Amino acid sequence: MDDKNPKSSSGRFKKWFKRKHKKKQPDPYYNQDEVSDGGDDFMEDVYVSSFAMDPCTSTNELRVFVGTWNVAGRSPVGSLAVDLEEWLKPQDAVDIYVLGFQEIVPLKTRTVIGAEDPKKATIWNLLIGKTLNESFGRPWLTPMLNPISRDSYHYVKIPVSEKRTSFSAISDNTPMRGRPITRQQHHQQPVIGGSKYKLMASKKMVGVFISVWMKKELLKKYCVSNVKVSSVACGIMGYLGNKGSVSVSMLIEGTSFCFIAAHLASGEKQGDEGRRNHQVSEIFKRTSFPRSAKDDDNLHPLTILGHDRIFWFGDLNYRLYNLEDNLARHLIKKQDWKALQEFDQLRREQEDGGVFQGWREGNIEFAPTYKYSSSNCNRYSGGVPNRSGEKQRTPAWCDRILWYGKGVKLLSYLRSEIKFSDHRPVSALFSTQIEVMKSTKPRFFAKDTTVPNIMPPELIGSSRNDEEGKPTLLSLIVKDTEASSIHMQKV
Repeated sequence: MDDKNPKSSSGRFKKWFKRKHKKKQPDPYYNQDEVSDGGDDFMEDVYVSSFAMDPCTSTNELRVFVGTWNVAGRSPVGSLAVDLEEWLKPQDAVDIYVLGFQEIVPLKTRTVIGAEDPKKATIWNLLIGKTLNESFGRPWLTPMLNPISRDSYHYVKIPVSEKRTSFSAISDNTPMRGRPITRQQHHQQPVIGGSKYKLMASKKMVGVFISVWMKKELLKKYCVSNVKVSSVACGIMGYLGNKGSVSVSMLIEGTSFCFIAAHLASGEKQGDEGRRNHQVSEIFKRTSFPRSAKDDDNLHPLTILGHDRIFWFGDLNYRLYNLEDNLARHLIKKQDWKALQEFDQLRREQEDGGVFQGWREGNIEFAPTYKYSSSNCNRYSGGVPNRSGEKQRTPAWCDRILWYGKGVKLLSYLRSEIKFSDHRPVSALFSTQIEVMKSTKPRFFAKDTTVPNIMPPELIGSSRNDEEGKPTLLSLIVKDTEASSIHMQKV
């Protein structure tokens, strides 16, 4: 069982969040309806950006693809390569792919309480890399014959020839970020080591898995630093990894990004949403990205809410509240998504006092993503008459993508029709701003830049990984603010 009294912890977090959260004018760079208006007063309490009010910075655009998919414990074999390409729809305009998966292993006793086995994560990474790179005609490595057998990291140096050397190398005729590159421009792009996208970070906790890929050319154009991972297990007894989150933090120039892939408690009975809310509060409080002696001079945030651009996605398991099953199916048949959303639990949590207050989500204009009867089936499980042996589940939008922070514009939000599991994958394409320092002096990567050797070295970008600690959220905020103040004084 999870925590016996989840409401108290969740309630304290809600009150603290509501007290700290203040609305300000939305970012004029984007349309007000599409931009997160999360309070900057609150963000400044958590993290003081070293680029704030700096006239020596410019703004560039990146396009980020965020996807989430519960694969129901199925192995990535068979026709999945074709399905994955259909979901990702590799396109040159996308700068960063961030993919979150749930249940990449069956959630059985042996996998939940046993030692981590990274083989499935390795296979998924190889398949993702193959899909992203071969779509552009780039050569790809054959699968690893002997994938690593334990959850440990071995660090390797990035070749000097692959490190970005200077901001001044950016020329005016470089194609604008997010704008499709023409066929002629595409062939003019230098081929670096064969692959187009590099694995920047990857983390698995039982069945929850995150994989972040970036265009290799961006590693020369921008300074990407302080790549870190964190995991929070808050499932059985509040500390097992059948439910929880895996997160990635990184700095791109002067802008910090945080990506959280989560799998929250299931259940559609009254009160089950309280367990989910409690787990969200735990993930906020227990996710941290500690600083280490190997970090460079760029100050990075310690907590989720300390980042400039935050994306939270996964099988969040929020259901339809107080809605009879037959009425839900009737509204789905009519494709009346607006009426159906009136009963959505997650939308309520985005209102005042909810655990996701201030977070944004795109308009949902697609059918609920869960629960389908089986793979290769377009029929929801259960219903009347109920088939023998099927679980009775009211369809719901369990798989969601949220964001927090200014400088984020949603371009698309949709689901894919892949019949691989009882969930349908969901994806969102974002346009995001990053702050780039204007400088005539070359800036170099730290000499000891290292990356985790969870994939062949030629496929990996600049990355470091540090496991999470378990301090409280308030203590992390105090540490983050004090460290930022010290940094500002030194500057």
